[in-house]
Amino acid sequence: MAKRRSIPVSGPLAEHENGYRAWLVELGYKPKSMGVLVGLVGRLSIWMDHRGLDVGDLCGAVVEEFLTDLRAGGGWFQPTVATLGSFLDYLRDAGAVGFEVPPVPVTASEETIKAFGHFLEFERGLTPGAIRTYVWVSTAFLSWLQDRGRCELAGLTAGDVVAFATEVCPTYSVGRAKLTMTGLRSFLGFAHVAGLVPVGLAGAVPSAAGWTGTALPKGLSPEEVQRLLGSCDRRRSRGRRDHAILVLLVRLGLRAGEVAALTLDDLGWRAGEILIGGKGGHVERLPLPSDVGDAVAGYLKRGRPQSAQRAVFLRAHAPIRGLQPSGVAQVVRDACIRAGIEPVGPHRLRHTAATELLRAGASLPEVAQVLRHHSISTTAIYAKVDHLALRELALPWPSKVVA
Repeated sequence: MAKRRSIPVSGPLAEHENGYRAWLVELGYKPKSMGVLVGLVGRLSIWMDHRGLDVGDLCGAVVEEFLTDLRAGGGWFQPTVATLGSFLDYLRDAGAVGFEVPPVPVTASEETIKAFGHFLEFERGLTPGAIRTYVWVSTAFLSWLQDRGRCELAGLTAGDVVAFATEVCPTYSVGRAKLTMTGLRSFLGFAHVAGLVPVGLAGAVPSAAGWTGTALPKGLSPEEVQRLLGSCDRRRSRGRRDHAILVLLVRLGLRAGEVAALTLDDLGWRAGEILIGGKGGHVERLPLPSDVGDAVAGYLKRGRPQSAQRAVFLRAHAPIRGLQPSGVAQVVRDACIRAGIEPVGPHRLRHTAATELLRAGASLPEVAQVLRHHSISTTAIYAKVDHLALRELALPWPSKVVA
């Protein structure tokens, strides 16, 4: 059967066809997907040519009008703005046009949340993960107010703050409740500084119930760890990637965000070390054990797609970009399902790394160094799972009771 040849783009967008194709190849798109996307650009170019439009006339309104006309013709292919998104991104990157995107109406709450995120990033210098969490808390709080007909922050009272806390905290775990209250205090502090509330209400946020160190860290058993690692099909690129991610989580106790943030420049092969960007902008150097190095090197040599991206771990499908923390969490969940283990998150593997270090004879300060805890009190909770050390502390049961 003769191979179908794609029809060259004609019209005002023709000069961008080759560059767009090369850009799609760089992002890892397959030939079939490329054909669909380039074909859509060709139809857009013909449509623009019939209307006397040039590439400089291309804007959000023009794209919407084209898609409306295209969808009106029926057929199975009903593209959206997102379908043309890669081409629009390419033109922006190439500096071909500056799109006049129609302003999207936003609510007062959305404006407030956007300003809060900007404050956290540029005034407080928080990490992206912390910003996402605090923005989520502020969004939940404002939605809670709106559900009660409260669309303005100016009339906010301490009673409102307490009512929100007492309603949502009982449905959360202790850790999540504490994080929610911390995020709420930060938001209310911002709201006061920004003049959105007349008085400071951060002090009205109650403390979430729960005491530090009461929970018992839960790690996977050695047998479960082996099943987890063995579930990855290392004959395939994705399996090599997932195996390397799991080894980093289990052996070095990395957080999901730290794995996602790893770049090729962080791997010190000659020195046998790895650079980890942790909380608060701290950069730590950790030794790179041979089994961890072998797993990562195996992925880089025989699994990682060719890409100009510097992230170590990339998406398995186009567009080829660095894996996000949520993607790392999904890798762990998928591996658990394949291994027949109750799905857990990446942090459970961090607990596993700590408990395995203790079982191997490491001291708490040594575990704290690997986990990059800035306070030994954070690591002290793992003493509860060091059963051998606890047995040595236990007093022998008296054989006789003297009256």
